[in-house]
Amino acid sequence: MNDFAYAASESNGLEFETDVLVVGGGLAGAWAALGAARAGADVVLVDKGYCGTSGVTATAGPGHWWVAPEARDETVRKRFAAGAGLGDPQWMHRILDTTWRHLRSLAPYYTFPVDARGQTLFRALRGPEYMRALRSMVESAGVRILDHCPVLELLRHTDGSIAGAQGLQRQRQQPWRARAGAIVLATGGCAFRSKLLGADNNTGDGYLMAAEAGAELSGMEFSNYYTVAPKFSSMTRSMSYVFARYFDASGRELPIAPGPNQTVTLAAALLDGPVFCTLDLTPEDLRTALPTISPNVMLPFTRRGIDPFKDRFEVTLRGEGTVRGIGGLRITGAACETSVANLFAAGDTATRELVAGAISGGGNINSAWALSSGLWAGRGAAERARSQGRRSTEAAHSIGQAGLRPLRHAATIDTAAVIATVQRPMLDYDQNIFRNGQALAQSITQLDSTWRTFSDHAQGGAGSWVRTRETAAMLATARWCASSALARTESRGMHQRTDMPRTDPAWAQRITVGGLSKVWQRREASKQPEMAAA
Repeated sequence: MNDFAYAASESNGLEFETDVLVVGGGLAGAWAALGAARAGADVVLVDKGYCGTSGVTATAGPGHWWVAPEARDETVRKRFAAGAGLGDPQWMHRILDTTWRHLRSLAPYYTFPVDARGQTLFRALRGPEYMRALRSMVESAGVRILDHCPVLELLRHTDGSIAGAQGLQRQRQQPWRARAGAIVLATGGCAFRSKLLGADNNTGDGYLMAAEAGAELSGMEFSNYYTVAPKFSSMTRSMSYVFARYFDASGRELPIAPGPNQTVTLAAALLDGPVFCTLDLTPEDLRTALPTISPNVMLPFTRRGIDPFKDRFEVTLRGEGTVRGIGGLRITGAACETSVANLFAAGDTATRELVAGAISGGGNINSAWALSSGLWAGRGAAERARSQGRRSTEAAHSIGQAGLRPLRHAATIDTAAVIATVQRPMLDYDQNIFRNGQALAQSITQLDSTWRTFSDHAQGGAGSWVRTRETAAMLATARWCASSALARTESRGMHQRTDMPRTDPAWAQRITVGGLSKVWQRREASKQPEMAAA
């Protein structure tokens, strides 16, 4: 095995080839593997963790955008209007149709609940059981799963198309290398280590690897969605906070009402001092049902002897970055192709502007997008592999750089300090919720300087290759987010600038961004390629 700068030992590395390589074993990755396998491809799925428990879905109670055919026109009309001009109705209809037809295929592996009238409830699922069922489906489809095998970089043909990937077998600390006819990136979004539940592994890995191959991103300015949570916990399941009342440290009740302005109002209060909450407005029937609906929600309170329906507890806001933000790799066609040949994207790795517009898709649209984009990308990758073959005898070279192969000489880099530099503009309320041009420009200058140092000198070592590479990905993602936010000289959707509070009709356009040594942006009209059949 050649060119493994990060291999602990090259003598026992794993080498294989396949039609389709799916990177990521969360919700989108599992559906992508199914899409490719159902299209007749030989499929291998590699996961940084364990497929079935990885990603944010496994800790959640994900709903889906589940709309009957007769109600879809009105649903799409409302969603398009809410998305501030950046969504696409054709894609919205596709996702509704695909979710409606395919979610029920889970039934042999998952027990859907039934209502009092005997009707099966397909819309809402319990994350742990959902992911366990998907793993069973993937295995039954003949997909080979390699757990605890993070991808560190992509391989590229001399013509610029993607040839495969390589990474590390974490439990053996030995390398693996795969040649593939096509790759689906389903590595999730980037939450910048905000303590968002289930998102510690969501560090933007797919963005970085794709950008190293020349891929473009879109919607990265819409990366400032936040979720309320107890300050002492990472429990970011927030449904119950619809019934919350908030108080300052003196016990004065604060005028923070549920709705679209809650995050901004709560953030402003948190900047003034500690904020406390009680869920005492929660209806009795919901209090009784909550442990069944979301069993993990009550655990942090129980462990601390807190009754959230009576007691007051301190709260915070956890940033979700591009997890419930909407930015990601730019999609160029109906099969979720990226701008790089043989490379596809699904779930939070891909932009969700197409279906969410300029506001978060929340849980239901994001889950439906993960399912649908996974199936489309998997099928598209299978078709690409079938049409051109694996090309495994052709030359291919590795293209990973930051954190793997320093541009200058290797030197010790304080990765904790780098992450802190990233988190300040990406998570702090005064920087990321209340944006302004001067602060964004200052953040970009600091992030660019940090990137140059990291790219020039950072190199992982035994036991740190993955973490070093994750740091590079978070740093790169922050640069794209900040650059896009500065470029959008208006306020639209979740992107709000205190120095430019108005929405400019001329900015009903998407911003494409890319580049590593130098970040670039360009404005794109919100027009999508002609749709193929779903």
